[in-house]
Amino acid sequence: MSLIRPLKIGSFTVPNNLILAPMAGITDSPFRVLCLKGGAGLVCAEMVSAHALHYGNEKSGRMLRVNPKEHPVSMQIFGADETTIAEAAKNAEACGADIVDLNAGCPVKKINKAGAGCVLMKDEAKLGRLLEAAVKSVKIPVTLKTRIALTHKELLGVRLAKLAENCGCAAVTLHARAAVDVHSGEPNIGAVAEACATVKIPVIGNGGVLTAETAKKFLQAGCAGVMIGRGAIGNPFIFQDIINAFEGKEPASNSPEKRLEIYLNLIRENVSYYGERIGVNRSRKTAGYWIKDFPNASEMRGLFVRLDTLADIEKLFAETLSRLCA
Repeated sequence: MSLIRPLKIGSFTVPNNLILAPMAGITDSPFRVLCLKGGAGLVCAEMVSAHALHYGNEKSGRMLRVNPKEHPVSMQIFGADETTIAEAAKNAEACGADIVDLNAGCPVKKINKAGAGCVLMKDEAKLGRLLEAAVKSVKIPVTLKTRIALTHKELLGVRLAKLAENCGCAAVTLHARAAVDVHSGEPNIGAVAEACATVKIPVIGNGGVLTAETAKKFLQAGCAGVMIGRGAIGNPFIFQDIINAFEGKEPASNSPEKRLEIYLNLIRENVSYYGERIGVNRSRKTAGYWIKDFPNASEMRGLFVRLDTLADIEKLFAETLSRLCA
């Protein structure tokens, strides 16, 4: 059986089992559309605060918007209260999300102080109530994204996968690192494999997937799908690259010239979506990923982060392309 195949998540089936992970400040609508073009079977939005939505925060409300071009899309919410989680799930469904995902793995202190993110791993009863509230409030599938452990003392992946299944979740994503590791260290794929063998719902493996080889390890361990985060920043076509690798084909061209062209188009989309000031500011966050191996990359990045207009960026990129092609 092919490792790349359609993935059924509850009542919804996505075209393939390579998924863009939710990343705060990165997986917005323009980037999600780009990753779908790059071969992703499902894209996940950056997490939205249920509390902020409850109180009518305009920015959070905008984050729920779904572009018709970005289906299938999963909208991730976070929070610590059943009522607001249920409201947020309903809002996500009303805005066009195909799936709603609850975050219980984020290690960021600000999120944890609010009783959300990975601290929910400490209170499985509370996490269960939040999951049940979300499941009961919507008709679309609800999923859980969490981690295999809080620390290295105790693995929780199997218990949390069972909890998700028992609460009616359609799938669970397990980041194969402990919360204390954040994004460093080798993923513990064996811990995810134990969860795969324990539950009937799909388990999606996540963590450190930068190559087709790592994706293959997750899938061969029993994962129904693989979620890719940082590997997609600067290379939104990593999904198609992995598909090609599994089929014995060469990856698509990833030359500096091609990557710069894709990046410039993304910046233009950001400017169109947010307006020039915010669009340019958001584009700066990922500059290092896109130009990291360019000739004189540090100099170019230094110039880029000081630019405020799309016209200036286009001029800098044109000059850079001219040098690359000389």
